[in-house]
Amino acid sequence: MPESGVSRAQHTHIPTDRTGIRTASGPTVTTTAAARRTGLLVTLVLGGLTALPPLSMDMYLPALPAVTDALHAPAATVQLTLTACLGGMALGQVVVGPMSDRWGRRRPLLLGMVVYVLATALCVFAPTTELLIGFRLLQGLAGAAGIVIARAVVRDMYDGVEMARFFSTLMLISGVAPVIAPLIGGQVLRFTDWRGIFAVLTVVGVLLTLVVWKWLHETLPPEERHTGGVGDALRTMRGLLGDRTFTGYMIAGSLAFAALFAYVSASPFVVQEIYGASPQTFSLLFGINSIGLITVGQINGKVLVGRISLDKALGFGLGVIVLAATALLLMTSGVFGDVGLVPVAAGLFVLMSAMGLAMPNTNALALMRTKHAAGSASALLGTSSFLIGAVASPLVGIAGDATAVPMAVVQLVCAVGAMACFLCLCRPWQRGGARV
Repeated sequence: MPESGVSRAQHTHIPTDRTGIRTASGPTVTTTAAARRTGLLVTLVLGGLTALPPLSMDMYLPALPAVTDALHAPAATVQLTLTACLGGMALGQVVVGPMSDRWGRRRPLLLGMVVYVLATALCVFAPTTELLIGFRLLQGLAGAAGIVIARAVVRDMYDGVEMARFFSTLMLISGVAPVIAPLIGGQVLRFTDWRGIFAVLTVVGVLLTLVVWKWLHETLPPEERHTGGVGDALRTMRGLLGDRTFTGYMIAGSLAFAALFAYVSASPFVVQEIYGASPQTFSLLFGINSIGLITVGQINGKVLVGRISLDKALGFGLGVIVLAATALLLMTSGVFGDVGLVPVAAGLFVLMSAMGLAMPNTNALALMRTKHAAGSASALLGTSSFLIGAVASPLVGIAGDATAVPMAVVQLVCAVGAMACFLCLCRPWQRGGARV
């Protein structure tokens, strides 16, 4: 695999075992069963960290119409609470990623988790939409630590095909969050209001912080940490962006994520306000779509990886997303008449399922080029995704909550852009279809 535009630092490598526990002279000598148990534990911890962002947003989705009524704010303004959280997660990763390359993974992660818990607790008591937007921004800034460091830990521990498979495994675990989050949110709304959802998230944050403190070991040895300051971090990121192929995967993955987030942001209004479904029906449909994403992600990791190239799997996934977004635009714009909820839900299911090919493979292909700066590379991947997603979020409500056409337009534009970046910048045919 070619090196990216950043020079690889020369270090004396201290081996790590596959469980993320650093050793002084090589992998820990342990029984296979013990290694498997420890590896499973680390997988679950990393899965929890990657699940926290969708959990933070998706539990809240069924409550969006209720928030507009409770705080007497228009739908477009309330959608900014999603945008603020997403934008915070984007900006936070720029800071946390280089911090983790300099000080290790563990300390920045624990700090971020503590701030996340405090910000989420403040959301419970937000009296106005403006303050809720501010608290959600802080929640996103702190929650970024879990996203960026989980990816960096995977890069510390794995490479090549194993890394792609691990990302698919993480998708299975983190994918449980969007499946159960709207269901939990819908049920919480049966007993309390939207503030109760943030109270539940606060408890989840406390529990995950304790789990990280007790069980997640440091995976970046001191000898492999960057010792430079802000200037060194900026040079590292500039070098990564100078790698055309890395940048292509980054933008393609970010645009695919924006298409997904256009669905996340608009679907509560599309399903409940336009098609008249209940919060529980919306939660069920959202869960079904998430199951599709998880299933395809597992097919990618267990069946496709190692048999066909990651580029082929990624290209196929992006192609399906383009076709699904095109079908959604035709249906929502009335080309086929009043099609009702079922065909639109089917189109959204296909689009979401194809994300199981696009998301893990763009991350794996990009991070394969960046062993020397996994934290900074992970920060760029996350920041790009969340910034573009934050731009897409308010656009889906630009025509009000009476039409789904803006959602479909945003999804199609993002899908076509992702395919164009993949073909024009990554140029997968130049690498001969290697099965990595």
